[in-house]
Amino acid sequence: MLRTGSRRAALIYEILTYGHPALRKKAEPVTDVSGEIRELAADLLSTMRRARGLGLAASQVGRPEAVCVIEVPPNLDVREQGGTSENPDVSMPLVMINPELVYSLGVQEGQEGCLSFPEIFITVKRPYEVAVRYLDIKGRTAQVVGRGLLARAIMHEMEHLAGVLLVDHMSPVQKLNLAPQLRKLKKAAKKNCLKQAAAPGKTRK
Repeated sequence: MLRTGSRRAALIYEILTYGHPALRKKAEPVTDVSGEIRELAADLLSTMRRARGLGLAASQVGRPEAVCVIEVPPNLDVREQGGTSENPDVSMPLVMINPELVYSLGVQEGQEGCLSFPEIFITVKRPYEVAVRYLDIKGRTAQVVGRGLLARAIMHEMEHLAGVLLVDHMSPVQKLNLAPQLRKLKKAAKKNCLKQAAAPGKTRK
């Protein structure tokens, strides 16, 4: 369980959607895992859970820090329904600060969605297994090996921190087929940017 050392209630951020410029910005490395960073991690978890997601990166809520959170429920951490866990040694939730890929193995192909692309799902190829080095919530260097859905979630969130989005995995035909939904998201994002410009700092619900 993530403990921030603070009794304050977690904040629920507004999740930015495709078209918002903040989603394309590369995250800034965290130099000090301070109380503010721990609070950010707690807020990201609360926001992710409220949205019923499996992962969330700081850039998706307009924050520049290289922080992401992941929580794969036990019933999804399997190759097939009723199977054994693919990641029995990984404790959830997973908070990664300044994550760096160590290695990747194998290939998996499956449906992938994103909280910044609501109601859009496409088939994406990912490594079946990845190892990632990162700082944990106490500022210690740690490493995680993720397989299956966890590996997919890790790579997805790390791409967010690099400014890479789900749309970048779409073929020209997929982009054409999804054009109405993508235009709708861009329009909403533009409206959101104008609202934020009129009231800076108000990005939380």
